[in-house]
Amino acid sequence: MKLRFILSETFQGLRRNLTMTFAVIITVAVSLTLFGAGLLVRAQVDSMKDYWYDRVEVSIFLCGASSSVPACSLGAVTPEVRGQIEQELNALRPLVQEVYYESKEEAYQRFLEQFKDSPVTQNVTPDALPESFRVKLSDPTKYEVIAAAFEGRPGVEQVQDQRQLLDRFFRLLNGLQVIALSVAVAMLVVTALLVVNTIRVAAHARRREVGIMRLVGASNFMIRMPFLLEAAVSAAIGGLIAVGAIVAAKVFLIDKVLAPSYQFTAFVSWDQIIVILPIIFFTGIVIAMIAAGLTLRRYLKV
Repeated sequence: MKLRFILSETFQGLRRNLTMTFAVIITVAVSLTLFGAGLLVRAQVDSMKDYWYDRVEVSIFLCGASSSVPACSLGAVTPEVRGQIEQELNALRPLVQEVYYESKEEAYQRFLEQFKDSPVTQNVTPDALPESFRVKLSDPTKYEVIAAAFEGRPGVEQVQDQRQLLDRFFRLLNGLQVIALSVAVAMLVVTALLVVNTIRVAAHARRREVGIMRLVGASNFMIRMPFLLEAAVSAAIGGLIAVGAIVAAKVFLIDKVLAPSYQFTAFVSWDQIIVILPIIFFTGIVIAMIAAGLTLRRYLKV
């Protein structure tokens, strides 16, 4: 009987304040979608870090005839110096997992493949590109060991860590994530304020009913629960819309557009999405019920 009464009051309240209820649903849906987008960006950054940091290499570019750095003052690297560098790299195992020597011609072919649609390839010859050793490390964070051993030594023009280049890109993605989450937090605050206003209006409109319930000895639970459920139901509907938006983004944007177009990187997986969805859904409900509960304490005085 109590449950039937509570549910009846809840849905009557939702119908009475249909405009406010709709506003809460839309606001919750937008704010939680932005919140989910922030979490999605964070998961994507983590996926890309795991994928790329496992594949990054340290490139040791050797001196060419036109190199101008002090370490190349003797001219292009000789076969003897090149062989000595390769021996020293192999001596650093197990930190060094793989060592691959890339000649000028191989560097040129890779350059043509990477920039095959660009007119810049017409002005580049194999002699313009340096020889190099591409080194894969068992722990990419220990790049400094390679840099300290080979940077500035005769025959080495430059030591470049791909991880440093990736860090710039990931800092950009992290900045986008912060922006998305900041907007989401602002929208969640707006949601809480809207719930507060909706509950305040509902409590004022039903003050006679609440007064009668007090006179007949209704418990605080019986009085408050319909209002709390109104907020929870509105937030749940908005949460479902946000969950649907995130799922749609995964299916139609990531899986059908981005993944086929950028096969060289990893994208957020369904395992990560499944973790994100409950967070999105229940965050809205919790915020709505907390806001409603605090409002009821002030306006119902029960």
